[in-house]
Amino acid sequence: MIVLAIETSCDETAASIAQGDNGKLSIIANVVSSQINIHKKYGGVVPEVAAREHIINIIPVIDKALKIAKIKPAYAKASAGKKLDAIAVTVGPGLITSLMVGLETAKTLAYAWKLPIVSVNHIEGHLYSNFINREKTNFPCLVLTVSGGHTQLVLMKNHLQYKTVGETRDDAAGEAFDKAAQLLGLGYPGGPEISKRAELFRLTNKKTNISLPRPMIDSLNYEFSFSGLKTALLYTLQKDKNYKKRINEYCAAFEDAVVEVLIEKTIRAGKQFKVKTIMLAGGVAANKRLREKLSEATKAIGLEFSMPEMKYTTDNAAMIASAGYFKFKAKKTIAWQKLQVDPNLEL
Repeated sequence: MIVLAIETSCDETAASIAQGDNGKLSIIANVVSSQINIHKKYGGVVPEVAAREHIINIIPVIDKALKIAKIKPAYAKASAGKKLDAIAVTVGPGLITSLMVGLETAKTLAYAWKLPIVSVNHIEGHLYSNFINREKTNFPCLVLTVSGGHTQLVLMKNHLQYKTVGETRDDAAGEAFDKAAQLLGLGYPGGPEISKRAELFRLTNKKTNISLPRPMIDSLNYEFSFSGLKTALLYTLQKDKNYKKRINEYCAAFEDAVVEVLIEKTIRAGKQFKVKTIMLAGGVAANKRLREKLSEATKAIGLEFSMPEMKYTTDNAAMIASAGYFKFKAKKTIAWQKLQVDPNLEL
């Protein structure tokens, strides 16, 4: 089974082709056109600009993916060689104008090539980044999904069975990193720069003397809140006249605060729901500190730990292809005429 996936929920134009065989999924093409350099000067993603770039890039990106996979677009269903079996597309959540570019492209191809189509939730895609090249999964799983727009704990009892057991009340973890980076004068995107500088600090120092709160770490629920942490950083910087000489230390302190909260709640939820596997997903899953510490904490309580390859952590279409494959396998297709985007789509 071969699936073409399209992802345009924010500022990455992406297409991927995945091949599934007996429940194992492999990626045979994965193309991403990033707009980071375009949006850097604005300090964040500008929706109108992102949509225009998607329009420019979407067809070349799909063509490149098909070429890598050695599938001729005009003969997608030809009997000779590889052929596409389905199309998967992100329908939300995300920027509505960006989502529409991907959706209309997918609908047009589904009609022209007479292919079935499956709709994929962007967060669902992040969850399924863990199922690429995976032989077997021990359910139930608890997935910590952390990105620029979302921070959620999702319980998966089996494939395509989700229950959100906790999420952020305000800022997502990735958003908090970006805002902290702005306060520290580090630019956009902030997460990678904070992580890099925090690591530099730890190479020469055992610990930081900067004290920042761990919001809601002791609360009995599994909700998160990071807006107060950002405010605490702001007030601490205002009191420190020499903070510019301690940027790396502030990065380490802020990263430690975020990571400790995420891990504490994830491990506690994993115990309560008696899961067999804890997974990490989303753009912030690229954070080295989080990957290492969550892996250690999970193994310490005797559970299996899974995280996607680095290239599948940030927005990409391979994760959409992965989710799309399992949905198509479960016969969860939809008529292309009925497809609609939903910028506020929930899992």
